[in-house]
Amino acid sequence: MLRLFRAVAIAEACSWVGLLAGMYVKYIAQAGELGVKIFGPVHGGLFVLYLAAVLLLARQEGWSRATTVLGLACSVPPLATVWFERRQQRRRSHQGEPQTATSVAATGSRR
Repeated sequence: MLRLFRAVAIAEACSWVGLLAGMYVKYIAQAGELGVKIFGPVHGGLFVLYLAAVLLLARQEGWSRATTVLGLACSVPPLATVWFERRQQRRRSHQGEPQTATSVAATGSRR
């Protein structure tokens, strides 16, 4: 579930960037709305998937209500889903959970 959560958080953030770029092209550059037509539905689907992933992981991991609400709220600002996922990964590794190969490579050591 943790890998799925990470993938969804990153994909949701990327779709946010795509949607913002599409909105720039549509409303500021006034050069067409193709970006919004593509990234709007993609972002909407990933947004809902991220919310579901937060709720499922919160239940599985026993997150507090405050942590769960923060995770849900991070779906709104652009790129905040990545910040929240990294925050939870750091918290998990500091609580003595086994680190994944990715976190070992990123820190250079196992604590």
